[in-house]
Amino acid sequence: MAEKERPSWDEYFMDIAFRVATRSNCLRREVGAVIVKGRRILCTGYNGPPSGITHCSERGCLREQLGIPSGERRELSRAICAEMNAFVQAARYGIAVEGADIYVTTFPCSYCAKMIINVGLQKVYYVEGYPDQLSKDLLDEAGIECIQMKKPVGI
Repeated sequence: MAEKERPSWDEYFMDIAFRVATRSNCLRREVGAVIVKGRRILCTGYNGPPSGITHCSERGCLREQLGIPSGERRELSRAICAEMNAFVQAARYGIAVEGADIYVTTFPCSYCAKMIINVGLQKVYYVEGYPDQLSKDLLDEAGIECIQMKKPVGI
C-alpha cells in the first residue's frame, strides 16, 4: 500500500494559521497566527476587537468609513492584530515564546514586528504581503528570517 503524502511541517502550521483566521470578524482582512516551538503549537491568535468589545461586523469599520487605505492609520482600528492576540494569549497563560517561530497568513505590520523582535521569535513564515516597509526593515535589522510561503491548497 502506498504511503499517503503528508504536508511538510511548515505547510501544516500555515494551514492551521489559515484555519485560525476564519475566527476573524474583520471586514477588511482575516488574519491568523500560530506560534510554534519544537514542532509544537504554543498559542494562536486572529485579528479582531478585544474580548467583550462589539465586533466590527456588528458596529462597522471606522477605517473603511473614512476610506483609509490598507496599512495606514492602524491606530483607528478597533481590532487587535492576530500576532498581538497570540502574544496576549501566551502571556495570559504563562507560555514562554522566546525562540519560537510564527506562522501568519499576512506579513506583520510594524507594531507586530516590534513585538516579534522583543518577544524573541526566530522566524516569520507568511503568505500574503502587507504594505509596511518599516516592518520589513525592522525584522531585517533584527536578523529575523522572513519566509514567504505559498497559500495552502484548498484554502
